[in-house]
Amino acid sequence: MLLLAPALLLAGCTTAPPERVQTRVPVPVACQEAVPARPTMPTEALVPGVLPWTLLRAALAEIDRREAYEVQMRAALVACTAAP
Repeated sequence: MLLLAPALLLAGCTTAPPERVQTRVPVPVACQEAVPARPTMPTEALVPGVLPWTLLRAALAEIDRREAYEVQMRAALVACTAAP
């Protein structure tokens, strides 16, 4: 009986193992996406005094190039800001 009492007292001192808590912390990471090269714009190559319809054609072509460049820039931005 004398040996049983200390064993019972020590058995009451044990505690449950601590619970593991997982914490998610955002870590900044450098963007590895390459910046698209800016295309040459058709209106930049025109000389002053060019005919109006030549200027109009160049301006319309420039709109298409700028839109394509914007799509590339947005794709690069999305790739850099997307969650890994």
